[in-house]
Amino acid sequence: MPLHIGVHALKESEYLLSVPIKKLPPNAKGQVRYRFVVDVGIDPATGKRRQLTRTFGTLKEAKAEYARITNRRQEGTFVPPNKVTVNEWLDQWLAMKADDLEETTIYNYQITLDRVRGRLGDIRLQELAEEDIEEWMHWALRHGRVRGGNAGTPLGVTSVDMSLARLKDALNRAVTRRLVTMNVAQHVTIPRRARKEERKKKEEVKPWNVREVQTFVHGVKGERLYASLLLSLMGLRPAEVCGLRWEDVDLDKATIIIANTRTMMGNRYVVEKDTKSLAGERELPVPAPVLAALELFKALQAEEKLALGEAYGDSGYVLVHETGEAFTIKQLRRRAYRLMEILGLRRVRLYDARSSCLTYLANNGVPDHILARWAGHTNVKTTKKWYVKPDVEDLRQAATTWDGLHSAATEGQA
Repeated sequence: MPLHIGVHALKESEYLLSVPIKKLPPNAKGQVRYRFVVDVGIDPATGKRRQLTRTFGTLKEAKAEYARITNRRQEGTFVPPNKVTVNEWLDQWLAMKADDLEETTIYNYQITLDRVRGRLGDIRLQELAEEDIEEWMHWALRHGRVRGGNAGTPLGVTSVDMSLARLKDALNRAVTRRLVTMNVAQHVTIPRRARKEERKKKEEVKPWNVREVQTFVHGVKGERLYASLLLSLMGLRPAEVCGLRWEDVDLDKATIIIANTRTMMGNRYVVEKDTKSLAGERELPVPAPVLAALELFKALQAEEKLALGEAYGDSGYVLVHETGEAFTIKQLRRRAYRLMEILGLRRVRLYDARSSCLTYLANNGVPDHILARWAGHTNVKTTKKWYVKPDVEDLRQAATTWDGLHSAATEGQA
């Protein structure tokens, strides 16, 4: 045997003694392979030690992989191979989130992620690539609607963005759990061109201005639900209007406490819960017209209860039918739309009455901290970003103020 071969064999044998790499006997084809078994941590599901077995055709490959695993394990960044699919991980992630989020929020998360599952769900989590997510995003912007009679039509930019955001959240948690080495969705964003094209096509429905609000208020004054409609116009969320109970109303002090909501999941069944956030639980003074309407409505309900006797369902809510049964958001929304149609007003979401109220309060000098408290927000930035929407007439005062600058310039020239 030549000298250099003997030295090589000696080095190999010495190395194999220093690390747990075993040289396997030749297989049926005469191939020599190298195998090692290495600890990769504790299985969180069983609490038992996990081991990884790897086999290679050359010692060089085995040494490189052993060094990579060992170094990453010491750094705490090693991710052992697994067969978990995207769908399986999303199920696990939603189960974990269920302890921290409202039932309705989890439902919305499920709907949002359903848009992703069809095309990405069967891919193994560790094999998911940025290209897969980009491909899904472009498909969704063209054909991504999966529900209703419009399935296969483009999905709105906002909807795709929401699905991307939830997917990124789930993948971030997968990184923390050491299921994947990195979040491959992190840098995937909606193309600016797609956003601009949607803005051109989509006509934004503006909240009612002051004149339209006044037209609605005067037009529904004789309506049985007048008091509840005024509550919407003073900035309460529809779920807060539907969830308001007479025990939350103090007619003597002219205050209401917002502590309970009644919303719907998928327009199918009612969910009753506390407010959207801690800031949402608040006590508000009741304006005089709303107070008068509430007093009349309570008296009317007493008459209806007397007329129906035992057939009356005393639910305790403010917004009820003649039988005492509580309204759902869907029913309130339909009634409001019908009244808008009768009065010849633009159809806007009932939720947008909240914007009309908060815009008016902001335009008329209500301080930021009071505005946020009235809206039930922790931070006034949220109120101003999403709910304060001045129109051209609201900006008229700015034009009048600018006149002073013009006049001053003219006087200076004179």
